[in-house]
Amino acid sequence: MRLLIVLLTLVCCSLSLSAQDARLAQQYYTDGEYEKAGVLYQRLYQANQNNDYYFNRYIDCLIALERYEESEDAIRKELKRAPQSLQLHVTLGNLYEQQIRDEEARQEYEKAIDKLPPDRLSIVKLAQAFTQLNKYDLAIATYEKGGQLLHDQQVFAYNLGDLYRLKGDEAPQMIENYLNSLDENPGRMSSLQAIFQRYLSEDDLAELQTQLYDRIQTDRDAVHYPELLTWVFIQRKDYGNALRQVKALDRRLKENGGRVYNLAEIAFNDKDYDNAIDAYDYIVAEKGVISSFYIDAKRQALRCRQIQLTAGYDYSEESIRQLEQEYLSFLDEFGRNKTTAQIVAELADLEAFYLNDIPKAIRLLEELIAYPGINRNVQARAKLSLGDFYLIQGERWDATLLYSQVDKAFADDLLGHEARFRNAKLSYYFGDFQWAQSQFDVLKASTSKLIANDALDLSIFIMDNLGLDTTAASLTMYAEADLLIFQNRFDEAFEKLDDLLFQFPKHALQDDVLYAKAKIYKKRREYAKAAEMLQAIIDEHADGIRADNALFELAELYENQLHDIEKAKSLYETLFIDYSGSTFAVEARKRFRKLRGDNI
Repeated sequence: MRLLIVLLTLVCCSLSLSAQDARLAQQYYTDGEYEKAGVLYQRLYQANQNNDYYFNRYIDCLIALERYEESEDAIRKELKRAPQSLQLHVTLGNLYEQQIRDEEARQEYEKAIDKLPPDRLSIVKLAQAFTQLNKYDLAIATYEKGGQLLHDQQVFAYNLGDLYRLKGDEAPQMIENYLNSLDENPGRMSSLQAIFQRYLSEDDLAELQTQLYDRIQTDRDAVHYPELLTWVFIQRKDYGNALRQVKALDRRLKENGGRVYNLAEIAFNDKDYDNAIDAYDYIVAEKGVISSFYIDAKRQALRCRQIQLTAGYDYSEESIRQLEQEYLSFLDEFGRNKTTAQIVAELADLEAFYLNDIPKAIRLLEELIAYPGINRNVQARAKLSLGDFYLIQGERWDATLLYSQVDKAFADDLLGHEARFRNAKLSYYFGDFQWAQSQFDVLKASTSKLIANDALDLSIFIMDNLGLDTTAASLTMYAEADLLIFQNRFDEAFEKLDDLLFQFPKHALQDDVLYAKAKIYKKRREYAKAAEMLQAIIDEHADGIRADNALFELAELYENQLHDIEKAKSLYETLFIDYSGSTFAVEARKRFRKLRGDNI
């Protein structure tokens, strides 16, 4: 027992000393003290002759010291001791290259490949030795010969794909080998998608698409090819072709519509509403009520149609009426309850903002708020909308009561911030400017960027205009006009704004009046007139607080409604260059780059 303890103690001490030597050698090597590092690495290798790392580091130290003869002697001695270690030929070849003995180096590299045995580990170790020296062609040759020796041309396909990727100039070969590796192991799909996403250009994705088409034609039973092709279409934002693939896979594999629904969500988030609707409708029509995605697909299809119709103001009353019937049909099928509350809220918005039926919208929301077990957030948002509709009808106190209820229930939540903002804006509409401004000043710190920006704009607007006059008469008139616009009483708003300019000629509110008129024209879908108002602000009030807002909204008009992309690009560019401090500058730069065709 005592002898065993002594032996164990000696072994532990030896291991400890070896670890200390390894750390010290590494430190010397890192510091460029190759003489000291070489001595330690030589000692370490002599004690651990199966550790190639120590030997290679020893040779690296000798080469760094230009002790080439000593290096060659050490390598040849090691070759005699372990002739099966083919990577020693690579080490010797690299030594010859350092001395510009290129022909001798080539011979050693070829000798290593010629001596390859039909052993997978030996093949991999030799290829890795070439790879570490960035000799990718020799590593490729090693794997290709290794595949022949093992009678399996696919066994090193993934390694070959990596090497062609590292070379960087042979994308078709890289893609081909990666696809071969997918044949060998379809479980590699996720890792290959990550590689393709990171390294393939748009042209390379087109090459991948072409190769996948060819493979699908020759192997129609391989599911992983159409799955990967779908992924390629999604990367290229070609949702129509992606949808064709997932529909075929859904039918072929007898699925319940899950992959179709996932693609629909991707298309929806990327604002490709046509293909999203097509995908949702497929689930409803083909899978029916037995699909777990049925109700969600119906709900999302409605949402897509509403956004598609209303986002750009390009809609007819007939199309809105048809959408209204689809909402009513949905509610007839699934009832009006806590589960369908969000659909009821969307229908109320449709009635209020696009069919101008405020009483009907109010009835819908009053019923919704009373649903048993309704989600608190959905209920709160419904109260905010109901408050707006009451305000449109002129019922100020009912509106402020609802805003206050949400503010109190969600004091530290974004919903509470939104309610507080609406209450503050209501006070602004009715001339209580100082209280409204104090609330806007608090809301400037909101975590919602949209609320914070709007609060900042209104706070500055009130502060600037209250300081200009001994009374608040001009600001009161403007706020009254703003309320009339909110209530869709556009003719009265125009009269109020013109009266303001008549009573206060050359007032600082001139750019704000133009901005308000542009808002009216946009609501009326008179885009050319809206553009005139916004352009007038840019031309006549470039230093005013409305200038950056006008630039951004005018650019949006040209991009989305007036369809003049070059004009939109020019306006976005002016905004982020000349108004770099604007809250719109970052978004303007992003949209400029997108319109220019940059891959963002």
